[in-house]
Amino acid sequence: MAGVSDGSSFKMPSIKFTKLFINGQFVHSLSGKEFETIDPRTGDVITKISEATKEDIDEAVKAARVAFNSGPWPRMPGAERARIMTKWAELIEENVEEIAALDAIDAGKLYHFLKGGEIPGTARTIRYYAGAADKIHGEVLKPGRELFAYTLMEPIGVVGLIIPWNFPSTMFVTKVAPALAAGCTVVLKPAEQTPLSSLFYAHLAKQAGIPDGVLNVVPGFGSIAGAAITSHMDIDKVSFTGSTDVGREVMRAAANSNLKPVSLELGGKSPIIIFDDADVDQAAQLALLGILFNKGEICVAGSRVFVQEGIYDEFEKKVVEKAKAWVVGDPFNPKVHQGPQVSKKQFEKILSYIEHGKREGATLLTGGKRVGDKGYYIEPTIFSNVKEDMLIVQDEIFGPVMVLKKFKTIEEAIKSANNTKYGLAAGIVTKSLDIANTVSRSIRAGIVWINCYFAFGDDIPYGGYKMSGFGRDCGLDSLYKFLQVKSVVTPIHNSPWL
Repeated sequence: MAGVSDGSSFKMPSIKFTKLFINGQFVHSLSGKEFETIDPRTGDVITKISEATKEDIDEAVKAARVAFNSGPWPRMPGAERARIMTKWAELIEENVEEIAALDAIDAGKLYHFLKGGEIPGTARTIRYYAGAADKIHGEVLKPGRELFAYTLMEPIGVVGLIIPWNFPSTMFVTKVAPALAAGCTVVLKPAEQTPLSSLFYAHLAKQAGIPDGVLNVVPGFGSIAGAAITSHMDIDKVSFTGSTDVGREVMRAAANSNLKPVSLELGGKSPIIIFDDADVDQAAQLALLGILFNKGEICVAGSRVFVQEGIYDEFEKKVVEKAKAWVVGDPFNPKVHQGPQVSKKQFEKILSYIEHGKREGATLLTGGKRVGDKGYYIEPTIFSNVKEDMLIVQDEIFGPVMVLKKFKTIEEAIKSANNTKYGLAAGIVTKSLDIANTVSRSIRAGIVWINCYFAFGDDIPYGGYKMSGFGRDCGLDSLYKFLQVKSVVTPIHNSPWL
């Protein structure tokens, strides 16, 4: 797990876009304020970014409102929106390496994964929703009275989108693409930790022909810019991904302003349940990936691993061996499995939870320390002998920290899996169809993976139960949340048919 520095020969990308993107132009914030975005590999400043305040949000909303009320985007045929969005996807593909480098230095994500997977995936997501843009249809109704009625599916209007720092590119397109396909206009606030790729996507959107005012990107802080979006009287819908605590604030602000609808994808403390009939080596690899992918900075991380008693000892030995072989280091090195945590604040939060685990009496099997003396790197960490009321079992740590627990029966596993305020995801590892069916229907979570994990798709809805939020990203469900139903009714006189 030694730190690796082979990636240091990588040439830092030039930072082209650091201002707010409002009404098709990159502009300074009205206050002139800026904030620093930090390279988590070193703790050094990458560049300064214009900071949006309430006044800037007002300008962005005005631009989006004009574009929605009188601009071409909501009024053009869906096929034309699709053509422009497809061009946008092509431009992203032409700039994959540059965008990947931006997310690697801004978020500490693995460059080879970004270049080969996540950034090409953003283009696929845009194409998926572009393909839906000309397939938005209402219904012809058959009322029980002498009436003719039909429904229209209309874009909801100006939408505010607030995205997190762990997947800056994926979350950008996951929210923006369905909103644009629906015919909405957008004001998006990227996380203050990771604004670089969002601004680059805005630049490419303009190149592709998305009209001015349709997409506005306003970097800033949640307490200022985010609060201005959620409480704005002229925003028609908010979609937020982030922590449960902030999700509460989003709902409160929406209710206290114009009662705008919200969709929330919030925290998780997802279980992976491994049964006696599992292949132990494969299960250990899946569980390790479930917690260490993206350095554990993922809402659906499989942070609670429940293993049936018949294979527990063998599993524990294998997963610890695999964790010790996991390579932590510079995200530009293709041999590295795990880069730095996104920020000093997140790094310190994770280490504090590890200390909590030790104090509460859990057994530290491996890891638990920082890697190197520069940057925000943490060893893969595994605890055993945990109790369900421990902080490391109940709280979302959002880092490379797994807790292991033994169970005897299916009923016990289901009870433990559901013993959380969250309900975002779950994993089941078994060869038994009966067990898979029983457990998947018993766990209260928005997505359940059987003999796999992180099996996402543009066409697979994703979201939470309980305090993991409501509303769905991905799939056509995500498109529909940016549409509203209008019924149109007219009387029928003297018709032979109802």
